[in-house]
Amino acid sequence: MSNSSLKLIQTDGTLRLEFSGELTLFTLTNHQATIESISFANKSKLEINLEKLTYLDTAAAIFLDNVYNSFSKNGIEVSFIANNQDILDTLELVKSKKGMHRPLKQKKETTLIESIGKYVYKHWMGFLYFMAFLGELFATKMHYLSSFKNFRFKEIAFEINESGVKAIGIIALTSFLIGLVIAYQSAFQLKIYGANIFIVDMLGISILRELAPLITAIVIAGRSGSAFTAQIGAMKITEELDAMRTMGFSPHKFLVLPRILALMITMPILIFIADIMGIIGGMVVANLDLKITTELFLERFNEVVAAKHFFVGMIKGPFFAFLIATISIYRGLMVKNDTQSIGFNTTKSVVESIFAVIVCDAIFSIMFTNLGI
Repeated sequence: MSNSSLKLIQTDGTLRLEFSGELTLFTLTNHQATIESISFANKSKLEINLEKLTYLDTAAAIFLDNVYNSFSKNGIEVSFIANNQDILDTLELVKSKKGMHRPLKQKKETTLIESIGKYVYKHWMGFLYFMAFLGELFATKMHYLSSFKNFRFKEIAFEINESGVKAIGIIALTSFLIGLVIAYQSAFQLKIYGANIFIVDMLGISILRELAPLITAIVIAGRSGSAFTAQIGAMKITEELDAMRTMGFSPHKFLVLPRILALMITMPILIFIADIMGIIGGMVVANLDLKITTELFLERFNEVVAAKHFFVGMIKGPFFAFLIATISIYRGLMVKNDTQSIGFNTTKSVVESIFAVIVCDAIFSIMFTNLGI
């Protein structure tokens, strides 16, 4: 790159700027600082001499045009001296294109009412999309159940293994620890009043009726629900869902319903395992801390814990499973064509599934209490 220089020649009332070499984006900084430091108090004319200039790029041409405009507005006569047609054409091109430039409109600040309206509209449309998804799901389910041959046993068995069988370990461990912790915390209070044996009543009813179904649903929402969202979302990004529709296969029939049915089948089984492990955890603490033998614990459990508490917990399983699978798959279908959307919707699916499960559990509790069950 050739050297660039700027020479200042001052006469009475006139200042001449003589550029030489190459005037480009990389050589503008020093020249700009020099020009800005000049005092034009006694100057009425500015001449910009470009006769010794060998090359001028568009960035430098914009700079010269800005110099021309800024000094012209201050009443100083500005003129260019150049004999190179390429340089003159570049200056003319920049001047004509700059005239076509329109400043970007400043973003209007959003008012509180507008923000509330956008928020309500966004969530209302999300609710409508979810209801449309449910409508299509139930329509497909009725067709699915209309004939025995419509059942895709291979896909259902695969999902039972993935979302049920492989979750037994974490469900069993979590439930055991929950039963152990609750029994340990309760034992301290019960010993004060000499009511050690009542730990069986508390553990049996709370675990069978509420804790085992709820803990199982939360673990499944975090484990299997997030997997459903990620799987469906990845298939949408890679356009596998569009390919299925093009070939005449319904994603609801081949992807959605097998996952929902599999989770609805496995959830009661997982709750049953959670019941057993939670009671065992409480039994261990009762034996070690309260000196209640296993025989006495089981005898008391059989006397005071009615079978209805077990069935209340089991009934909740399919409903929790349906909520978890439906919300997770819906969030997978809402994934956009970028990987960041998978993480966003996976997080939302877990949060919304857990929230829906807790709300459903509260409704069941109110309903069963009012019915005297």
